[in-house]
Amino acid sequence: MCEKGAKLVLLVTGKCPRRCCYCPLSAEKRGKDFFFANEKRVVSADEVLREAELMDALGTGITGGDPLAAVDRTVECIAALKSRFGGGHHIHLYTSTTDSAKIARVAKAGLDEIRFHPPMNAWHRLDKSPFPGAIKKAKASGLDVGLEIPVIPARRTDLVSAIAFADKLELDFVNLNELEFSETNWRVLRSLGFDTKKEDETSSGVAGSEELALELLGLDSDVSLHYCSSAFKDGIQLRRRITRRAKNVRKPHEFLTKDGTFIKGVVETRDPGRTASDISREFGIPRRLLWIDDEKRRLEVAPWLLEEIAPELNMPSYIVEEYPTADRLEVERRPLRRR
Repeated sequence: MCEKGAKLVLLVTGKCPRRCCYCPLSAEKRGKDFFFANEKRVVSADEVLREAELMDALGTGITGGDPLAAVDRTVECIAALKSRFGGGHHIHLYTSTTDSAKIARVAKAGLDEIRFHPPMNAWHRLDKSPFPGAIKKAKASGLDVGLEIPVIPARRTDLVSAIAFADKLELDFVNLNELEFSETNWRVLRSLGFDTKKEDETSSGVAGSEELALELLGLDSDVSLHYCSSAFKDGIQLRRRITRRAKNVRKPHEFLTKDGTFIKGVVETRDPGRTASDISREFGIPRRLLWIDDEKRRLEVAPWLLEEIAPELNMPSYIVEEYPTADRLEVERRPLRRR
């Protein structure tokens, strides 16, 4: 489902009892009780369901912060997703919490899989931590159970210990994630001596993380080992997820690219409604190829048409590339006419 980009990304809260130095969560969300379905900030389970419908989600990945730090909200969302989309809608949850009562609640609500994230300083002694008890409870509740941890180059011995622990307890999998730089963790990672990949200037991956992950995949172990690179997350998972959404939200004036982004024409104007009427009348453009955006105080126009008429307009005009996400993140802007 991840490879298809078919899982809704549900961040139920940015709060977490841990303070992992490598946490990549953005400054906007870290430590805050915010609630996001994909890139859309939401306030209710109904809004979560709407976002899932817009991307034709086949499943949901629940993350944070720590979802069990907001267990009531998490339980409500799991139950709502299962009720709307049925038992085949696969839901996994990522947590560092070992509270058996909370685990029992999410299992009862319909959770399919739990991914435990033990803190880095416990990887070498997990058998003496609270995690064996939590794992036993999760298994007894009928959940698929695994570990999910970042591959930190300086922690090979500890990573091997964590995998051996998962093997001993007969977990279903261990997910190894490439360690990544982010806006919130880069200073700490730099202070620990880590650097970005020299061979790929566009990657946020930490040098040495992927090489160690590939080495760990070759360990003699019965537990299933999976590796997820930063390139896969951005180039495959994210791109395919936004493309699924784009196909459902695209308006007639927007051009959908192979990367899942929209190309559109933009005219900046104080009165988008009046400008739309004037342009439609003067240039004979069908109203379905115009879109009034009152929030951003602009008129959107089919890009192939704006290219033609921009020289005759007395307003700033651009060709804009945007993500088809709720936040409509702008990727690129090319001026056609400046004021």
